Amino acid sequence: MTEEPRDPVERHPRPEFPQQDQEHPGWTGPMDPPPDHGEESYEGHGLLTGRKALLTGGDSGIGRAVSLAYAREGADVLFTHLPAEREEAGETVRLVEEAGRKAVAVPCDIRDEEECGTLVGTAVSALGHIDILVNNAAYQMSQPDGIGAISTEQFDRVVHTNLYGMFWLSKMVLPHLRAGGCIINSASVQAYKPSPHLLDYAMTKGAIVTFTQGLAQQLAPEGIRVNAVAPGPVWTPLIPATLPDTTSFGKQAPIGRPAQPAEMAPAYVFLASPAASYITAEIVNATGGTPLP
Repeated sequence: MTEEPRDPVERHPRPEFPQQDQEHPGWTGPMDPPPDHGEESYEGHGLLTGRKALLTGGDSGIGRAVSLAYAREGADVLFTHLPAEREEAGETVRLVEEAGRKAVAVPCDIRDEEECGTLVGTAVSALGHIDILVNNAAYQMSQPDGIGAISTEQFDRVVHTNLYGMFWLSKMVLPHLRAGGCIINSASVQAYKPSPHLLDYAMTKGAIVTFTQGLAQQLAPEGIRVNAVAPGPVWTPLIPATLPDTTSFGKQAPIGRPAQPAEMAPAYVFLASPAASYITAEIVNATGGTPLP
């Protein structure tokens, strides 16, 4: 079914939004408006038939949308979630299985090297092999009072979640990736245009860009591609759980609103598909019009 062209400015809800506050890690259910993961809109075309994907942070937000899209494109998906996110993860499992594909939800703290190693072994055992690694899990916490308010505990959590987990999993998955496999990382507009209140988070996203470009050159001769997606503001549970003001979230984007998770998923599908066979070391910017390098 071909969808009629629609104005992207008006396609999804625009701020002002109700003020909403949640404890970290945040939950999809209470969000107003509810996030769109593509439940009613994403239509698969067999682009990933038979592929096996390992994805971190698949319980909600972009991770749920990518898991759903991969499943509707024909891939089996194993994804991670924090133990507190078990209920959220169950909804992702339901969506993947509803698409007729295998779904495996694994509670895992990717800040722990041993847990990362166990995760890769579980993925190989459950899926048979791994074709796609999506390093998507991340942690942020707004600190409007500046660098002095960023505790060592917060800094460690941000760096270990956003960088150590990505590094360990990429390293550990490599022996299982065949030529034609790929790694896709979640960067951010913050890598290029850092918000002062997200200093530590933005720093890690800049490092993800560098890691992606460097590893891509290293693995290109082996036929393994490495790319990243750099989203702008996206309406996920991370927003009410980590930012003090949700009312105008996304208003700064030229399109005038935040993205819905469903609008990010196609970039991850494209980068994992054979159509992107000559694309590696690339950062796909999905920022709603904010220019990036």
